[in-house]
Amino acid sequence: MDGVKKIHKIERLDHKIICDLIEPEARVLDLGCGDGDLLYHLAVERKAKVQGIELNEGAIYKCVEKGVSVFHGDIEVGLKGYPDKSFDYVLLNQSMQETKNVEFVIHEALRVGTKIIVGFPNFAYFKARFRIFFRGRVPITRSLPYHWYTTPNLHFLSIKDFQDYAHDKKLKVLKSFYLAHKKEMNFFPNMFALNAIFVLTNPT
Repeated sequence: MDGVKKIHKIERLDHKIICDLIEPEARVLDLGCGDGDLLYHLAVERKAKVQGIELNEGAIYKCVEKGVSVFHGDIEVGLKGYPDKSFDYVLLNQSMQETKNVEFVIHEALRVGTKIIVGFPNFAYFKARFRIFFRGRVPITRSLPYHWYTTPNLHFLSIKDFQDYAHDKKLKVLKSFYLAHKKEMNFFPNMFALNAIFVLTNPT
C-alpha cells in the first residue's frame, strides 16, 4: 500500500494468526478497525488491499498516521455502500461483542465478504469463572480488562456459545484458533483460552 513503511513487528498473537490466514494481495475490510494496527500489518506483510471502518475519531487519526485507508462510520447501520462479495475477508476482531445487533452485523459481513474472521474474548476462561464464583464480582482478565462501568462490551460469550451460534445459524466454520496469553491453547479451550478466532463462511 502506498505511503506505508514497515516500522515495527507484529506483537499481538491474534494479529499474527490473522495475518497468516490471509493470502497475499487479498481484499480485506476490517469492521471496527480501531487504531489500524492489524490492517497496517496486513498491508505490509501480506500486501493486502485493506480498508477499515471505525466510529472513534481518535482511532481514525491513528489509522491515517499509519497510512491505512479508513472510513468514519457505524457498522451497526449496515454496509449498503458495498456490493456483494466485494472483499475476500471481512474482519470482526475484538469488535463483535461491542455491537448491539450481532446477527445483523455478521449477516452484512458475510454478504460483502467471501469469508469472515471473528475474534472475541472468552468469558468462560477459568479465571473469570473463579472471580465470579469465589468473589462474586464481574471478572477482569487479560482479555476482559475493564471494570463493569467502563467496559465497551455489550455481549459476554464463551467459545461454546459461539460454536452453538454458528451451528444454529448454519454457518460453516472453516478454521478455529484458541489463544492463551502468548500461545495457542487447544486443551479444554472453553476453560483455558483467553480469546478465540473463527473463520466462517456461508454454507455452499
